[in-house]
Amino acid sequence: MPSSATRTFPPGPKTSFLNTLTYRPGRDPLEFFSAITREYGNVAYLRLASEQLFVVSDPAAIKDVLVTHNQNFHKSRGLEKIKILLGEGLLTSEDDFHLRQRRLIQPAFHRDRIAAYASTMVSYGDRVRSGWTDGATYDISREMSRLTLLVVGKTLFDTDVESQARDVGEAMTGLMNSFWSLMLPFGEYLQYLPIPHMRRGRQARLRLDDIIYRMIGERRAKLGDRGDLLSMLLMAQDDEDKGRGMTDKQIRDEAMTIFLAGHETTANALTWTWYLLSQAPDVERRVYEEIQRVLGDRLPTVADVERLPCITRVVTESMRLYPPAWLVGRRAVNEYRIGDYYVPPRSIIVMSQWIVHRDGRHYSDPLRFDP
Repeated sequence: MPSSATRTFPPGPKTSFLNTLTYRPGRDPLEFFSAITREYGNVAYLRLASEQLFVVSDPAAIKDVLVTHNQNFHKSRGLEKIKILLGEGLLTSEDDFHLRQRRLIQPAFHRDRIAAYASTMVSYGDRVRSGWTDGATYDISREMSRLTLLVVGKTLFDTDVESQARDVGEAMTGLMNSFWSLMLPFGEYLQYLPIPHMRRGRQARLRLDDIIYRMIGERRAKLGDRGDLLSMLLMAQDDEDKGRGMTDKQIRDEAMTIFLAGHETTANALTWTWYLLSQAPDVERRVYEEIQRVLGDRLPTVADVERLPCITRVVTESMRLYPPAWLVGRRAVNEYRIGDYYVPPRSIIVMSQWIVHRDGRHYSDPLRFDP
């Protein structure tokens, strides 16, 4: 254990009980953490309520936390709070249980399965596009949300009924509207208070549970591979655990997690990509020319992806500027060091893709869309 003489903390803002209560990060978290990095550098320290936070934006230090020394870190308390919504899915689970779930779910993402999902994505993309009229104006965020909702509904639950997919999507939206409140200090206790959006969040969770458990029950009664993720979850067996499968609760948690990961984040990534293309006519022209050269009038397949490098760069650059997941947190299990700085046990390491992706040390013109 380091001696007291070597327990040096990074620079950082002074925090008070008052601004802990008002929780400035909750007002504009992107600017809050960006401003801390601009002011205090690659590693900064602050306290919020009882938590000690280290805001880290150095890629090498981030790799050490997430890869090299990942055994010394658990997922942050924020993900613990998300368990209220998602349960013990891959996003929130830890250690041996997480490894078991990964092992069980892995076949659902085999290359052949992905190819089948891709054809579904293309089919629904074409359906949404064919409903557009030349010269009309559309809310692209709403359209992309509708598209990803249809795709997730089909690939996860094998439902082709838009009204049923919309019912799930509306419930998930109500659930996510209560998400940021849970992230506040003591936010997990807000769910028990008569706050309107928290009440709607509880109702949405109950509605989602009813829908998903009903689907699970119907599928268990007539088990078979329908080519969707729910089929794979139901049929999964752990060879290292006497062939045991997942309980209904575990399937529910994984389905909720996959739904969240596949719907809102994907819709946001697509929306920002469309926006950036609209602001860069030269890039838009190159994308169009590539589509005409490679595809002509036909729809794309998985095999075409490697033949569409311009589009691949556009999507990658869009997610650099507007990453759907903009922050990752970890909690130190034991004491740790980031460079010369001491990190006490149970400290939270905050690492923001948004900040690293917009750092002028890594990109000559970091705010420019330049695929």
